[in-house]
Amino acid sequence: MSELRLENYIMPAAKLGPDSPLPPLDICLPYTLQNNYTREKKITEFKTVVLENDILKATFLIEFGGRLWSLFHKKAKRELLYTNPVFQPCNLAIRNAWFSGGVEWNIGLHGHSVFTCSPLYVSKLKMDDGTPVLRMYEWERVRMVPFQIDAFLPDGSDFLFVRVKIVNPNENEVPMYWWSNIAVPETPDTRVIVPAESILKRDYKGNKSIVSMSPDGAIDGIDLSYPVNFNHSADSFYYIKPESQPWITSLDKEGKGLIQTSTKRLYGRKLFVWGMHKGGRSWQEFLSVPGSAYIEIQAGLTQTQSEYIQMPAGAEWAWLEAYGLMECTPEVVHGKNWKEAYNSVDKKIKSLMPENKLDLILKETTKMANKTPDEIIQRGSGWGTLERIRREKYNEPSFCSKALIFDDVSLKKEQEMYLELLISGLVPYVSPKEKIYGWMIQKQWQDILEKAVKHPQNDHWLSWLHLGIMYYSQGNFEKAKNSWEKSLEREPSALVYRNLGILARKNNHIEEAGDLLIKAVEMAPDVVDLIVECCNVLIKLEKYEGILKIINNLSSEIRNYGRIKIIEAQVALKQNNLERVEEILKSRPSIPDIREGEQILTDIWFEMHERRIAKTENIPIDENLKKMVREKFSPPAWLDFRQFT
Repeated sequence: MSELRLENYIMPAAKLGPDSPLPPLDICLPYTLQNNYTREKKITEFKTVVLENDILKATFLIEFGGRLWSLFHKKAKRELLYTNPVFQPCNLAIRNAWFSGGVEWNIGLHGHSVFTCSPLYVSKLKMDDGTPVLRMYEWERVRMVPFQIDAFLPDGSDFLFVRVKIVNPNENEVPMYWWSNIAVPETPDTRVIVPAESILKRDYKGNKSIVSMSPDGAIDGIDLSYPVNFNHSADSFYYIKPESQPWITSLDKEGKGLIQTSTKRLYGRKLFVWGMHKGGRSWQEFLSVPGSAYIEIQAGLTQTQSEYIQMPAGAEWAWLEAYGLMECTPEVVHGKNWKEAYNSVDKKIKSLMPENKLDLILKETTKMANKTPDEIIQRGSGWGTLERIRREKYNEPSFCSKALIFDDVSLKKEQEMYLELLISGLVPYVSPKEKIYGWMIQKQWQDILEKAVKHPQNDHWLSWLHLGIMYYSQGNFEKAKNSWEKSLEREPSALVYRNLGILARKNNHIEEAGDLLIKAVEMAPDVVDLIVECCNVLIKLEKYEGILKIINNLSSEIRNYGRIKIIEAQVALKQNNLERVEEILKSRPSIPDIREGEQILTDIWFEMHERRIAKTENIPIDENLKKMVREKFSPPAWLDFRQFT
């Protein structure tokens, strides 16, 4: 019998930590940044939901975006996905924190989902024939759309089914994005096969080109269907003919591995590799442990990930994905004839899970997708509930069917201010010294707040702080500045000084930005994100003594943060204190949230050697010296996160 049950999954894990207290003005509003994780791992229990039949066992990490973490084929005794042996957040997602492994569901905005390290709503129900269904859902606040993921594993099925539905309840069209990112093991013999004969290649130098495969699958003489043949990090987007069934598979030397197929709405397919150069290998280990490499095969709504597809007002989109084991003759799928290789897989998938069967299952599960769940297992954020209450107050139509329950129990601290504003018309006063919860950019709430600030009781610093953030998110920077200046007039606060500093920096008023950010740090000397923002501006201003003054006044705990140590190294470089730079690098400072593509550590490494040689040999730092340093002073692996060299 197919069953659904709750379990715990145990693995070494770093703490995610609290969200940043600073509004991410130019990144992911209204969401907060998740950037306070560590690299210290302890054995940790994760809540999971398991779907299991006599063939497959699927495990979902419900606290972290509903990630499909494991898909184990019981008869083959084989894990079909890459399951990371550790949980280690790193800076690759829209909100910063991201982790590798399993299948990730990405909606709304380019990049890894805002929900990838957050709990979704999780509920369970049954189909008419008794098949259990795992439903995961949320309210996405940028596009203002609800989405749901219904996963089910019927008795005797060789495939796990994932049915996705997105609804646009707005009166206007919205740009939409969805990619299912599937991590699978990287081995020397792994071959990624897709029913395509041309691809769009994109590397991380910004180069991209549309190329055709040769008859043996090679591109420019290199068979890039084998991920280990990529030297650098790269994306490959495949051009699948419209009449073809979309699928992608990763097969080992025995011709076995995971295959993902879907109905045609999800027609895009992609391969991502970190590449075999030192930086790519460093990223693999940084995200996991040595000897645990992976690649990603992906499926999306568009041809590439740099585009959106417009979703009409009132539209409802649904598609079905299927995940299972593919087994093919190894001599064929690893043969020199690329067309023969993908045709052999195509013939096999059409015998196992043809397109017309996927279409039929999608249609037959429409009733289930609109059915009220039997039980809520976990609640997500309270923002969907707040939107439900707002719509009820103003007699607006519901944004979702009865399939998605956003109940009052879901409300949290983040929604308190907005709920009070909705009910009483008042913005509760909070001291600038207290933590502020939750940001909002939705136009309907802006209208409510604009009306509210006219009331004397609401004419305080916090109301104007929030209103300024709403204006900033629209690009109305003059109104944002006026609002924040009014906030300061009512009561000074670190958040508003900081926001004005960011705005000044955006307007290229760097001196003013530095002064404002210094005031913010003086009011909140223990907020690491704020200290880093301030010091980065002061570096541009070459105010190195001012930076050292800030650093020297920090507690030992904050001073030892990786970002702070690196700022100190940057200052030491500019002051030609190369001994201090070397001392800091020898301590191997860890930057848990070093960004994908960020090269600050290698930049410091190379500049240290350039300055030392220039001083010793009394020569200028020119292109010849820079080239020589890069050739002779290879950076150690622990600090090399370059995606190309």
